[in-house]
Amino acid sequence: MINVLCFGDSNTNGSNPAGGRHARDVRWPGRLQRLLGDDWYVIEEGLGGRTTVFDNPIEPHRNGLAALPGALITHRPLDYVILSLGTNDMKTMFQADARVIAAGIDMLVHEVKITDNRGAPTPRIVIVSPIYIKPGISTSGYIGFDERAVELSHRLAGEYRQVAEREGCLFLDAAQIAEASDLDKLHMDGENHARFATAMADLLRKDRTTGSRDARR
Repeated sequence: MINVLCFGDSNTNGSNPAGGRHARDVRWPGRLQRLLGDDWYVIEEGLGGRTTVFDNPIEPHRNGLAALPGALITHRPLDYVILSLGTNDMKTMFQADARVIAAGIDMLVHEVKITDNRGAPTPRIVIVSPIYIKPGISTSGYIGFDERAVELSHRLAGEYRQVAEREGCLFLDAAQIAEASDLDKLHMDGENHARFATAMADLLRKDRTTGSRDARR
């Protein structure tokens, strides 16, 4: 069994821009499981409001760095860890630019690398740069965002890609594949969950095939 941990925020948890939460078979981790098949085990660890490293006094228990070690230990041994965070770091209260948010992702990568994987090799890490936030977010009802987050969301991919290249991680720019709904400016609808899941499945399959070939050399 190839074990995949999906560690993310509300778009991993499946927040529905029309209200509530998408069903398991609509959310991208559930779709990913179906696409990859029974030889893979996709573990969903998404939480609305989760940041990379920041504590939010209005929404406690959302610090990704604090939560990640427990998730890694709970589900080990892991073959892949998908880190899909950064959107909530763009809230005004954190005053974080793209480089700071990328530094937070870098800290999560380090945590994966130093956590014992029950004797197995260190998991392959996938860094996901988030979808863009759409204009109008400041009136969407989500506390903490203003319109500066829209521009900031367009700057993350370049910084995230540098972390991925430096740390030997896989990289996926979600904004080139999927988009937020016009309803709430922040979350994906079912169609965009499907697009994201397909791109992720292709990335993992390709890496698995390449890795198996390299191992035989």
